[in-house]
Amino acid sequence: IVGTGFFLPSRFDVARTIVIGAPAERIYDLIAEPRLWMRWSAPHKRDPAMDVTYAGPPFGQGAKWSWASKQEGSGSLEFTRVDPNKRVEYSLYLPIFNQRSTGAFSIEGGQGGQRVTWTNSGDVGSNPLKHYIAEGMDRMIGPEFEASLANLKVLAEKP
Repeated sequence: IVGTGFFLPSRFDVARTIVIGAPAERIYDLIAEPRLWMRWSAPHKRDPAMDVTYAGPPFGQGAKWSWASKQEGSGSLEFTRVDPNKRVEYSLYLPIFNQRSTGAFSIEGGQGGQRVTWTNSGDVGSNPLKHYIAEGMDRMIGPEFEASLANLKVLAEKP
């Protein structure tokens, strides 16, 4: 198992995209305000009693929050760069894996609505056992992204 781990990649990249029939401003507002994630993020919807602590500005760059949940785990996220109505970049820390990663939401106009892409990338380091985490990251968090984006779509498209 250890030997095989040396041949697995240490980097991971996860990306999911959805088309949302709503103005870019509405989608951006739902993403760039941490308190609104409770309304569309799959882990938050599964555990509405999750303990969440907010810090920094309430919206946009520098906004950050941490969470703790018996069923969903714990972590922290901070918006590191924003381009209003177009892009939100973040830094994510998950203590269970002692893992930091970066990600972004991009919003691009197109036929039928706004194309929203959620990405997350990172490197698990040189430990060959952690390479198995990198190898399975798309299968682990890809469905979370899909469910969350579907919830975001429903919420953003409401009149």
